[in-house]
Amino acid sequence: MEITTEFDEIRPYNSEELPQIYEELIADPAFQNAIAYAIPGVPFEAVANKMRSCKTSLEFQKAFSAEFLWGIARKHTDGLTFDNSALTNQNLSYTYISNHRDIILDSGFLSILLLDQGKSTVEIAIGDNLLIYPWIKKLVRVNKSFIVQRGLSMRQMLESSARMSRYMHYAISEKKESIWIAQREGRAKDSNDRTQDSVLKMLAMGGEGDIIERLKSLNIAPLSISYEYDPCDYLKAKEFQLKRDIEGYKKSTQDDLKNMETGLFGFKGKVHFQTAPCLNEKLKQLDSSLPKCELFTQISTVIDKEIYRNYKLYPGNYVAHDLLSGENKFADQYTTEEKNRFEEYIANQLEKIDLPNKDIPYLKEKLLIMYANPLINSLVANQCD
Repeated sequence: MEITTEFDEIRPYNSEELPQIYEELIADPAFQNAIAYAIPGVPFEAVANKMRSCKTSLEFQKAFSAEFLWGIARKHTDGLTFDNSALTNQNLSYTYISNHRDIILDSGFLSILLLDQGKSTVEIAIGDNLLIYPWIKKLVRVNKSFIVQRGLSMRQMLESSARMSRYMHYAISEKKESIWIAQREGRAKDSNDRTQDSVLKMLAMGGEGDIIERLKSLNIAPLSISYEYDPCDYLKAKEFQLKRDIEGYKKSTQDDLKNMETGLFGFKGKVHFQTAPCLNEKLKQLDSSLPKCELFTQISTVIDKEIYRNYKLYPGNYVAHDLLSGENKFADQYTTEEKNRFEEYIANQLEKIDLPNKDIPYLKEKLLIMYANPLINSLVANQCD
């Protein structure tokens, strides 16, 4: 495989770089504190020695990340399931494009689910706005992440996007690594998942041929991620009210940390990952001579439909829809006990919102919309079949 230096600033570390990065992490007091929090009761020297024994990023993930993430799944979910049977060629490297629910766990759970099937983990696209400490940036690159640069000027953004696209094509075609990327920048706060055309435009900057050929070479696999409960739902509802009430409101770094911690250690109920077939056959059917903007919009719509069709719907999705509409249209999809449990859950989440001028009806509606939207989108997508 040809080694290129073009991607050194953003790519995951290679095996030759790991020993030096391990030593830098081990010497960092902030990393030491993070390890003491994440792996309590284990001497740091034991962790350091185990790190040093990992010769590749995959070995590191098997030794640390997988154990940590399965621990999260055992303690904070009611089960983690995965169906990727729609991908008939299991030997291909895929670009998993998914809806985005959790900052860390969407890609993390996918990786351990793939490991559980005897496959390799994915390389992960992660925004540098989340890499608030030097040790975090190093750790995610050890953990097979590549960096999406944010907050750039328009010209810098174009250059950065083109380089990242070239890297993703390189990872798929040369490194034979699968990739995970969210369908949009940031999470859909109301769970109304939509693929941003800008993500597809970035993907099509690299590769060769026309837009369709470039996207086909990435082996795009739409991935639906379904959490029964979103532990960050109350934080998202709070943000909705703050944005409504305070002009120009923006989350702080502390808010991002709170979201990450809550997403990791909050209760998620059942969690399911479902892949659609590789998009290549559907891409072949599109008219590549269309104007670019129209073509990208069509492709986004195809991806959205695949994601919607493969949601795993839970009783709470149906209850939320009925509570919003004031009807009992989906009463056959849940029991009285399940309805009571979901309403109690919503009441408890509302209690967690700490605002001086708390608008309960508004906040409750926002929470219910988060759970109703996957059902609404699923119904529309399946009616179109």
